[in-house]
Amino acid sequence: MLRLASKRLLGQAPPRPAQILSRFYHENVIDHFNNPRNVGSFDKNDPTVGTGLVGAPACGDVMKLQIKVDEKTGEIVDARFKTFGCGSAIASSSVGRLQSISLPPVKLHCSMLAEDAIKAAVKDYQTKRAKVNGTPDAAPVEQAAQA
Repeated sequence: MLRLASKRLLGQAPPRPAQILSRFYHENVIDHFNNPRNVGSFDKNDPTVGTGLVGAPACGDVMKLQIKVDEKTGEIVDARFKTFGCGSAIASSSVGRLQSISLPPVKLHCSMLAEDAIKAAVKDYQTKRAKVNGTPDAAPVEQAAQA
C-alpha cells in the first residue's frame, strides 16, 4: 500500500480510472432539496385534512405530511409537508409521490419514510371521516392513495 502511494506521488503508477461515488446525488434530488415543493401545513382540525407524523430514530429524520381530501371524490387534492432531516429526506418529502428519485442506496430509507408519512396521513383522514360519519368506511381515500 505504501509502495503504491509513493509510486503515485512520483508519477510512476498508472492513473486510477475515474470512480463514480454512490453518495453523489441525482440532479432531481438536488433540485427538490434546494427548491422544495409543497412546504407548509394545513389546519389539523379541518375534517378534510389527514396528518401523518413519522420519524426514523436511526438517522434522526422527522417528517410531517398533511393531505387535503375532496369529500365528494375521495381524491387527495393537495399536500403539504415539514421535514427535519437530511437533504434526501427533504427531497423525498418534496416529491411527495411514491416514486424513485434516484437516491443512493444508503439513503433509500428516506423515501420509505415519505411513504410511511403518506400512509399515516391517509389513516388519520380515514379515522376523522369515520368519527364524523359514524362509519368506518373510507375506501375511496385508500384507493386514491394507492393510485
